[in-house]
Amino acid sequence: MSDDAAELSTIELATELTAAWLGNANTRASAEDVPAFLQSIHAALTALATPAVAATASPEPATPGHVPAVTVRRSLASKDHLISLIDGKPYKTLRRHLSTQGLTPEEYRARYGLKPDYPMVAPAYSEARRAMAKKIGLGRKPGQGVKASAAPPAPKAPRGRPKKAE
Repeated sequence: MSDDAAELSTIELATELTAAWLGNANTRASAEDVPAFLQSIHAALTALATPAVAATASPEPATPGHVPAVTVRRSLASKDHLISLIDGKPYKTLRRHLSTQGLTPEEYRARYGLKPDYPMVAPAYSEARRAMAKKIGLGRKPGQGVKASAAPPAPKAPRGRPKKAE
């Protein structure tokens, strides 16, 4: 297709789109808005048509970035595990997996465009570790006991043999 034919088709398409836009009963446009809208539609269509022609003319393929194995939403779908965007396999914690791939959590997040608060540990695994740490008393200051329950502790029973009466 020649450049004149491509230019003509984008003008025709822009005109048809503008006519359809004006024909919509929900569109409220004044006469001054129509030329500006027509120009913006034509510019958008021209921009869309230009890279397509340039891409087909270029014989060398574009270098792809890192394509995730699964979507981010799918990687966080389960509370029991996280699915790696690198290989699509489930992990309770991604840190060891990332270290075998030669990545840090920050590099992993940057590679796939993830937010800084993207978790590296599955929620269920994190909760299990938290419960275990609380049970053994980690995180308390020295001398601080377990919180007392509502009932006072029962008095201790005497230890050893009862004393002889004299």
